[in-house]
Amino acid sequence: MKKTVRIFWRLFFVGLGCFVLLILMANFGVFGKMPSLTELENPSMLQSSEVYAEDGTLMGKYYRENGNRSVVKYNDISRYVIEGLIATEDKRFYAHPGIDLKGTMRALFTLGSQGGGSTITQQLAKALLDQGSKNKAFRVIEKLKEWIIAVKLERNFTKEEIITLYLNTVPYSDNVFGIRNASRTFFQKEPDRLNVEESALLVGMINGPGLYNPRRNPKAALDRRNVVLSRMEENNKISSAEYAKLKVQPIQLNYRKMDENNGYAPYFREILRDEVKDVLKGFKKSNGDSWDIYKDGLKIYTTINPRMQEYAEEAVAAHVPTLQKALLAQYMLKSGSVWKTHENVLEAAMKQSDRWKNMEEDGLSDKEIKASFYVKTPMKVFAWNAKREKDTVMTPFDSIRYTHEMVQTAFMVTDPITGQVKAWVGGISFKTFKYDHVNLKTKRQVGSTIKPLLYTQAMEERGFTPETEVEDVQQNFGNNQLVPATSRTCSGRTMTMANALAFSKNCASAYIMKQVGPQQFADFLTRLNIPTKVEPFPSIALGACDLSLFEMCWGYSIFAGRGFSTKPFFINRIEDRNGNVIARFDYSPNRKEAVSEATAYTMARMMQGPVDKGTAAGLRNRLGAAEMGGKTGTTNDNADAWFMGYTPQLLGGVWVGCDDRFIRNDGAGGFGGAAARPIWELFFQKVYADKTLGIDRDARFAKPADLKTEVNSADLMNLIDNQATPDEDPGVKEQDYEIIQHNDYIGPESTPVIEEKPVKKDTIRKVNNDGDLKPIGAPAEEPKKKKGLLKRLFGNKQ
Repeated sequence: MKKTVRIFWRLFFVGLGCFVLLILMANFGVFGKMPSLTELENPSMLQSSEVYAEDGTLMGKYYRENGNRSVVKYNDISRYVIEGLIATEDKRFYAHPGIDLKGTMRALFTLGSQGGGSTITQQLAKALLDQGSKNKAFRVIEKLKEWIIAVKLERNFTKEEIITLYLNTVPYSDNVFGIRNASRTFFQKEPDRLNVEESALLVGMINGPGLYNPRRNPKAALDRRNVVLSRMEENNKISSAEYAKLKVQPIQLNYRKMDENNGYAPYFREILRDEVKDVLKGFKKSNGDSWDIYKDGLKIYTTINPRMQEYAEEAVAAHVPTLQKALLAQYMLKSGSVWKTHENVLEAAMKQSDRWKNMEEDGLSDKEIKASFYVKTPMKVFAWNAKREKDTVMTPFDSIRYTHEMVQTAFMVTDPITGQVKAWVGGISFKTFKYDHVNLKTKRQVGSTIKPLLYTQAMEERGFTPETEVEDVQQNFGNNQLVPATSRTCSGRTMTMANALAFSKNCASAYIMKQVGPQQFADFLTRLNIPTKVEPFPSIALGACDLSLFEMCWGYSIFAGRGFSTKPFFINRIEDRNGNVIARFDYSPNRKEAVSEATAYTMARMMQGPVDKGTAAGLRNRLGAAEMGGKTGTTNDNADAWFMGYTPQLLGGVWVGCDDRFIRNDGAGGFGGAAARPIWELFFQKVYADKTLGIDRDARFAKPADLKTEVNSADLMNLIDNQATPDEDPGVKEQDYEIIQHNDYIGPESTPVIEEKPVKKDTIRKVNNDGDLKPIGAPAEEPKKKKGLLKRLFGNKQ
């Protein structure tokens, strides 16, 4: 008997020693690196970066699929989520030290038939370690590591911190991570507003995100929700009557999963992504690592005004369908003859498509892939309706041609003084057309919108004034360089510079170019800080050069900006996940005086001519603005139409055209000067009507104190001939391009990410009988903890 006892105790102590040795080996990283206490105190779980508008509106996020998290505080989580989680997953959460021996033994003896033995803390440890091996031997080692981390978590975090970290970390259905994103995705509300049944549904998902997906497996999800409710009832978190009432209710979702197409200003956010990456290259974390926009939970505060963004998108949606109708009415597009000499464009687009690449990866030959592009297929394509899409049946090849025949646009609005970007519309639909037409790299021929910059240089450096007489005659720049190429539109007479600008007279502009000089004008554009190098050809007097809308807004900032060239900017500041400022931009990073304030003011007043009497006649009067300036622009082949305009408070630029320059409106005068202007006009109608924006119709340009010659509207308008004919083709009849009212309201592309949060946040803690605050889900009195071997081994609570 004594020998048997000795053998028993010998085996027991050997086993215990081996077990302790395994724990020590695991703790010191023999089976893989273990996080330090510092790393546990500052867990680096993936967290999406969030983009905010100037008023704090959430615009969207940047994330990789498993990094789409928004961290939420304990006090911002509904009490029902916490109570449901504890009741279902770990009812002794407030009693155990991270490892529930009773639960573990029960799981061992019942082989898991009555539930697993992992505590919430152990599940969190598993998530932080990113473990879950299918190999049983490896899983045993992983379990040991999870026990060690669980104990460390308990020693370094409060119970509230542990449960918050857990809810922020674990996955929910549809590959959504974190309680905040789950709440937003499935119910379109913040997690502190979840009711009992919604909380139970989300808690139920945690145990099996795929199995209990309410969209794909509604019956299983309903049953699991009711299990959570029943556990809450068993633990006296809801009454029997509440449980009976709630368990028969169907699941009610308000589902919208966030992706790159959701939120405000999707084109802008795509450009912002690259800009933020460039900015962050100059900053490092405290440990020397680089910042990662996809996982570091950055908060990016922008200059975008959500109201103005919506108005800009509404203006585009209200007018471009009219242009599209006019374009498609042309014979060359209706017959398809426009493609006879451009089949290579469609061929290239076909081979660059996802369909081609996917079929190529599947091993199909080029011949087989090409044949599939001529088979009619059900599909969704872009359409001008509320959803910006329609169901149809067409061949993939025809769908490529269809998308290439869409009229595109770009619209940007800035503050001309500060350079802050207020609205950015990069195209007609980001979901279908990802290509942004606003940014610095997208350039189109600018046409007559270049003329005010030429006139500015003539005024600044050659002493020209609005009254200066200029010759409306074709100019020869030597070597038979005639500008314009034809003298058809030249009147042959002299006129004031104000008159020449109002009616966009090409020959008069060529005359001014001859006085200034092509090289000097190209140098002047460089001095305005416009990045694109413009070659000094005489024809640039008429806009025969390619610039981006971004650059045009940059150049035009001198007029309302008192002579300062101000680069548009759109980032106010970038913060880390804890609110520490990484970078701040309170003003444009590139602002310099380019011309005198007197020249800028005189030009701003002279540019009232086009919007009063010239190529955009009546615009100022229709809007009821005290002062504004503007200029239309078209190219000779009508492939591009522009309108640049500004008031003392806002500067806006619009471009209209097709991505393929050979697709243009050749019928009845082309796109013309009236193609782009209505978008600008409708936007300003809405902005002026919205008094909350503070944009004043009566605002006036700041008059320089040292202005030698008084400039007033009456005198300027007297310099403009009422009978003059614009050189710039005005397009089809004005009424044909007026803003139309669609039966189907299209509305803005931007959509709110989430409804507003309530101001009151008192749903988390409760008061016990003694008047003390207790954590939600905690027992009446939290048991005192005894220091055991593991606790003594792995440290005391900080």
